[in-house]
Amino acid sequence: MKSIRNHLSLVIALLSILFSIQIFTIVDRSIESYKAKLANNYSVIVVSQRKMSNDVILNINKMILNSNELSPDAVIKRLDKNMDEKNIQLLKLTLPRFYKLNLKYYPTPKEIKKLTSDLLANKNITKVEDYSHTHDTTYKLLLLFKRVVFVFSVSIFIVTTLLIFKELRIWQFKHSERMSIMGLFGAPVWLRSAVLFRLSIVDALIASALAFGLFTYLASSRFILEQFKNIGINVVVFDPVNDFLILLGIAVSLSVLLASMIVLGHKEEI
Repeated sequence: MKSIRNHLSLVIALLSILFSIQIFTIVDRSIESYKAKLANNYSVIVVSQRKMSNDVILNINKMILNSNELSPDAVIKRLDKNMDEKNIQLLKLTLPRFYKLNLKYYPTPKEIKKLTSDLLANKNITKVEDYSHTHDTTYKLLLLFKRVVFVFSVSIFIVTTLLIFKELRIWQFKHSERMSIMGLFGAPVWLRSAVLFRLSIVDALIASALAFGLFTYLASSRFILEQFKNIGINVVVFDPVNDFLILLGIAVSLSVLLASMIVLGHKEEI
């Protein structure tokens, strides 16, 4: 029963690390998906004194995906509904050209400033409305949320790694007498520490399997899917192949690394 508790503590510690890593991955994917959605809705308005072709506008900055000229009809109707057709046509000729620019991706505040600067460098463009204040606020909120989750994940990783290290040390002390006897008979270090490596690898496999089951369930959870649907984004919560292999690799590598550090440290003490 005591042995099961020792295994359980190590498995839970490893599972906590894998959980925090996958949660950060989900958050990162969610932010990227939301940024893609924002990019579709975000646009820059440009005022030009002359008609500009789509190719000319696209060559101004590589971030620009396409441009659409806005019709002046809506503006004219707001000015005066009683204007005759001749005056309307004359007004259309005197009004500047308005273009709506769609971008390839959701830019950073620095990229927005560069885009605005490049547009205003064109002699035909007189004004650029980039909605920088609203954009900067949204971008900073996304960045803040991502950083908070990252700090939280790193904190869990560090604390849990120290707990795993201590747990493996306890297992080493429990088997120290057996390891010493094997050493007297000339057994190499890796053979004397085989029980420690076996423990770490087996528990890493168990933790990975539990993580696989947990995130497979979450990926198919109706509640989780509805939350993403309400936000209007589509996120891969868990990839059964790529994500699982990454989590498995992290769990096994971390366990073997910590076990190796303990074994090498014990060797130095002798």
